[in-house]
Amino acid sequence: MHWQQLLSRSRLLTDLNLGDPGRTPFEKDFDKIIFSSYFRRLKDKTQVFSLVDNDYIRSRLSHSLEASCVGRTLGTLVGQEIVKRHSHELQDYTARDFGDIIAAACLAHDIGNPPFGHAGEDAIQEWFKSPNAAAVLSLLTPEQQADFKYFEGNAQGFRILTKLDKPQHRQGLQFTCATLATFTKYPREAGINSNSFNQYNSNSDNKSTKKHGFFQEEKDVFTQIAEEVGLIRRKEHLSWWCRHPLVFLVEAADDICYHIVDLEDGFSMGYIDYAAAKMWLSEILTGEKIDILDDKKEHIKYLRARAIHKLITEVKQVFLDNEKQILSGSFDSPITSQIESGFKLKEIIDLTRKNVYEACEVVEVKVAGYEVIGGLLEEFVNAVTNNNLSKSYLTKKLLPNFKDNDEKLYQKILQVTDYISGMTDSYAVSLFKKIKGISLPRGGR
Repeated sequence: MHWQQLLSRSRLLTDLNLGDPGRTPFEKDFDKIIFSSYFRRLKDKTQVFSLVDNDYIRSRLSHSLEASCVGRTLGTLVGQEIVKRHSHELQDYTARDFGDIIAAACLAHDIGNPPFGHAGEDAIQEWFKSPNAAAVLSLLTPEQQADFKYFEGNAQGFRILTKLDKPQHRQGLQFTCATLATFTKYPREAGINSNSFNQYNSNSDNKSTKKHGFFQEEKDVFTQIAEEVGLIRRKEHLSWWCRHPLVFLVEAADDICYHIVDLEDGFSMGYIDYAAAKMWLSEILTGEKIDILDDKKEHIKYLRARAIHKLITEVKQVFLDNEKQILSGSFDSPITSQIESGFKLKEIIDLTRKNVYEACEVVEVKVAGYEVIGGLLEEFVNAVTNNNLSKSYLTKKLLPNFKDNDEKLYQKILQVTDYISGMTDSYAVSLFKKIKGISLPRGGR
């Protein structure tokens, strides 16, 4: 792969490739996400703790903003060296272009997540694998079935950016191809046999194959993007490509933030004690001079900031050291697993998983999320696929913009997952209660 092509400023609609004296194309991508209603909804979507009253704890929105800040720094630092190494090829690009692409992709990286975070994804997958969905799914192709049985917030995010979030008479927000390719952490379709992955690179983690990054409905769109930026296709008969190199930095920024920040949030919520939080953050800073602050919360904040800075430096170096392998498509491991502090990060996430992710209150909310998501899917999928009494009310009153004219079954179900995955945690709970008669809307004269 070649940097000049990878950094393509082209958009899917060629008539929109217009200049803007105030912003670069990649800055415009970032701004479009900031003004997106899908992005705003992340303020009420689970990061780790759902529906909490503590306003210090991070939501998906604040996590995405923090990841974007880390990503911009990472991208700019890497870009400085890449532009020097490829000065002839990248005369029209700056280090800031790298930072802006990664910042935009980081900002949007969770935009497709359903309510209740990863528990919401699991709930959607489980419902479509249940007997309740068997009759409906039997009418779809195996590839279409895989979209729902392995529902992915990443694929939903790609759908939002390229199709759902759109001005009138235009498909999607028309991001640059470089930003869309950098957003796509898993550049493959669902349903590919796992043996194909093992055969392609047995010496790698094959991180890019763990999930899928687009649905069948958007497969042609991603193909167009992949060809524009010059991604390497893994197998001719499969919709499966190697990652865009900058994806590794988006993933690293996300990993740095949630590893370190979830530890801080766990401390703030009382699930991890001060001594443990201090010890693990200090471990990353081994060999560096550390100030001691009297206030425990302020000291953890200080250590968190210093740890993130240290990790950014380590990630930058690993990326630059492996640039040739990344461009050839032979590198496919999370960069945070290759850095000097990689083992310490793994120990931190193990601690957080045990003390925070498996905490009783967190698990209780996840269980409730299963009930809510499963209940909504049951009602809406039945409503759009059957001619029953509930159909007119549910589809016309509750499911906005539902199209029932010539829509095929696959598209009808996609409209349901679009609607449910776009809900905030609070709205999903509220709607579930209304449909089930647990609460009634207040009436008026």
